[in-house]
Amino acid sequence: MGAWEITVFPRIKYFDSSGNIVDSTPPPSYGPRMDIIDLAACLETLGHPTRLAAFRLLVRAGRGGLPVGALQRHLEVPASTLSHHLSHLVAAGLVRQTRDGRVLRCTADYARMDRILAALTAQCCAGVEGAEAGTAPAET
Repeated sequence: MGAWEITVFPRIKYFDSSGNIVDSTPPPSYGPRMDIIDLAACLETLGHPTRLAAFRLLVRAGRGGLPVGALQRHLEVPASTLSHHLSHLVAAGLVRQTRDGRVLRCTADYARMDRILAALTAQCCAGVEGAEAGTAPAET
């Protein structure tokens, strides 16, 4: 299987008593290694310009993060739009939210970010069987 660790979880969906669909998919892996499915989910989440801008702003803000209101002012997006995008970032484990009274503070999960970068660069320049080292692809 190579250097990638593949873990597939079954998705179990059912209806709760109010008729809502409940998805009992396990949370993303928070171990030292990141499987390729989890990595792809994180990259997919960051693939939207608003979510990427929010995540980059939180990384720039540092470990103290930012209140949601400050994020909204910096990004200049409606509150409902920001809430939607933050829910995706939180679900992917890229952002953490803590409540301090009436203030909801968001912080980037730096350990998760480090695992993403480590997974992306784990085999950098290791070579590929059948490919000549140092050969650039032909231009068309």
